[in-house]
Amino acid sequence: MEFSISKKLLEESEALFPGGVNSPVRSFRSVGTNPPFLSRGKGAYVIDEDGNQYLDYVLSWGPLILGHAHKEVVKDIALQASLGTSFGAPTRIESQLAQKIQRFFPRMEKMRMVSSGTEATMSALRLARGHTGKRKIIKFDGCYHGHGDSLLVQMGSGGLTHGTPNSPGVLEDLAQHTLVAQFNDLDSVTKLFEAHSDDIAAIIIEPVPGNMGVIVPKQEFLQGMRDLCDKYSSVLIFDEVMSGWRAHRGGATQRYGVDPDLICLGKVVGGGLPAGVYGGKAEIMDSLSPLGPVYQAGTLSGNPLAMRAGLTTLEILDELEPFETMEEYARGLGRAMLDIAKERGVSGAVNQVGSMFCFFFTEGPVETKADVDQCDFELFSTVFRKMLNKGVYIAPSQYEASFLSICHQREESDRTLEAFQASLKEI
Repeated sequence: MEFSISKKLLEESEALFPGGVNSPVRSFRSVGTNPPFLSRGKGAYVIDEDGNQYLDYVLSWGPLILGHAHKEVVKDIALQASLGTSFGAPTRIESQLAQKIQRFFPRMEKMRMVSSGTEATMSALRLARGHTGKRKIIKFDGCYHGHGDSLLVQMGSGGLTHGTPNSPGVLEDLAQHTLVAQFNDLDSVTKLFEAHSDDIAAIIIEPVPGNMGVIVPKQEFLQGMRDLCDKYSSVLIFDEVMSGWRAHRGGATQRYGVDPDLICLGKVVGGGLPAGVYGGKAEIMDSLSPLGPVYQAGTLSGNPLAMRAGLTTLEILDELEPFETMEEYARGLGRAMLDIAKERGVSGAVNQVGSMFCFFFTEGPVETKADVDQCDFELFSTVFRKMLNKGVYIAPSQYEASFLSICHQREESDRTLEAFQASLKEI
C-alpha cells in the first residue's frame, strides 16, 4: 500500500499537535508504524487519504455499531443541523433519547446527558462522593474510565500503552483517595473495604473491560461487588461507556444480571457524535443540582445533533435486534483465528463478549491485566502491521478491543481470516 500522503499529513500535524494526534493511541507508536489519515467511511470500511481501503474493526473505538455513514443517521443529523446545531436549552429530543435509553437500561430511573464518557464517569464519581459524604473510590488495575484526575491511577488503554500508570499532573493528595483493586479478584476488593470501611464512596468498574483487551468477568466477582457496596453503603458504578449495547442489548448490566447504582454510557449512545450519559437510582440522581447540592453542568450537554444521532441509532438497534447475530460473528471469527494460529504453531487466546473481541498472543487463558501483560506484544505489533497492509484495520494495541458493526458479514469474516492467515505465514 502507498502511504505518502498520510506520511506528509503526519509531518504537518506533528507541528500542530503533541505527537501529531489528539488522542495518544492514534499515533500507532506502540505498533511501530505511522497511522493512516482517514478521509471517509461507508459501512464496514474506511478509506485513507492515499486511497487505501480498510476493513474496519476499530469503528471510531466502538460507537459505530451501525457502521460508517449509515444513511438514516446521516439523514437525521442533516435534518437536525438545518433546524439548529445547539441551543443551550431544554429540547424534546433529550427526553426522547432518555426514554429510548430506558428501554435498554430500565435501571436508569433518572439520568443526565453530558458530552463524553469521561464527563460521565467524572460526574458519577462526584455524585457518589457528594451523596455518601465519603472520600475514597475503588477502581481496578487496567480499567480506563477517561482522563479525570481521580481515574488516572493504574489506568488501561492508552495510559498503559503510552503513559505511566500514574500520570504526571495528578496530585498526590487526590490520588491517595483512589484505591486500586485487581479485576476478577474479589478478595482484593474486600481487603480495601476492610481497611477503609467508613470512607469508600464508590466502586467504579468496567464490568466488561475493553481497555486492557477484552476481559470476561466472573459472575461471582460482579455479584460480590454488589454485596460489598450494600454492606458498606457505597455506590456501585458500572462504566458501560464501551460495553453498553456491545456486551448485550442491555449492556453487561443485563447480561450478568447485577444491578449497579449508577451506569455511565457513551460511544454508541451518541451515534458517532460526542455524547455521554450517567444515571441510575432516582434517590442518588436527585442529589444533583438544581435539586441537590452536587454541581455539574455543561454548555453542550444534550447537544441536539448528538441527541438526534443517538436516538436514530438506538431506534434502529431496537428494531433490528442485531445483537445475537453480531455475537455469533465475533465468536466464529475468534474460533477460526485460533485454528489458524494453531496450524502455524502460534499460541493464542481469544476473549469475546457480545460484539467486542480481542486476540491475544499468549497461551492463555487471559483473565486479568497480569495475564495481558504476559502477552507477546512484539508479535502483536508485527501482525498488526501486516494485517493493515492487507487492508484489515484492527485496534493498534494489544490493550484495546476490536468491535463489530451490523455491516460485518460473511464476506468481511472471510477477508479477515485470509489476511490473518497470510500475515502469520509471512512471520
